[in-house]
Parts: sequence; structure tokens; C-alpha cells
Amino acid sequence: MTVDGAQLWTLNQRLLGVVMDACTEELNALGLETKEFFVLAEVEASPYPAEIATALLLPKASVTVYVRNLVAKGFIRREIDDADLRRHRLVLTAEGTEARDRALAALAAEYDRRLAKITPRDRTELHRILQEMLSPA
Repeated sequence: MTVDGAQLWTLNQRLLGVVMDACTEELNALGLETKEFFVLAEVEASPYPAEIATALLLPKASVTVYVRNLVAKGFIRREIDDADLRRHRLVLTAEGTEARDRALAALAAEYDRRLAKITPRDRTELHRILQEMLSPA
């Protein structure tokens, strides 16, 4: 049986969707919508809204709305960037860090529940394959 890239991509997207759906209740309890969670989880790696939009493949206007919501919820704050006073960088608050960590723990638990269906050897192989796919060409 031949499996092409589109089939694998579709299966991966379905898996991610199933995991996210299983965690929706926990995210809602934390006061987070799904895309707000992704933005919150990206803030430390990409502290500027434009970088978040690029990293998450989201429109800049959407990121602006999510950032505004997260600021209003007290999960992040805007600070003037000392290196460029024209820019604002985003910083997680203590509440934002806690919400992010709890949401990540919920996602990890659900994903681990799915991974438990495969052998430790297959899990190691999956890790290797994903790392290889993410490495530069």
C-alpha cells in the first residue's frame, strides 16, 4: 500500500484535532479558546505579534484580536521594547504562565493517552521521524 504525503498530513491534522477537541473543556476552564492557547504558548518563543502570526500561520489581524483578549484576561502584557522604542513586545504574566502550563499538561496527557496505543519502540521511531522531518533540508 502506497501512502502519500497528503494522506499522512491529513491523518496528522485529524490527530491534532482529536487531541485539541479532547482538551477543549480544560482550555475553557482556564478561560482560553483554542487559538488563544496557541498564541499564549508561543509568546516566549516569539514575543512580537508579527512573529507569532508567522510562527502559527495566522493572519496578523487575528493575532491582534487574540493578543487583545489575552491582555484583557491578564495572561500577557505589552511592554515597550528597550531595543526599539517603537515596538511592543509581549510578556507572559504569572497567570498566563500558569494557564499555559496547565493547558500544555492537559494536551500532553491526552497525547500520551494516544501514544500509549503504540509500542515504546514505535514511539521512539516516531520521535526520530518527526525530528528528521523538521530538520533543515
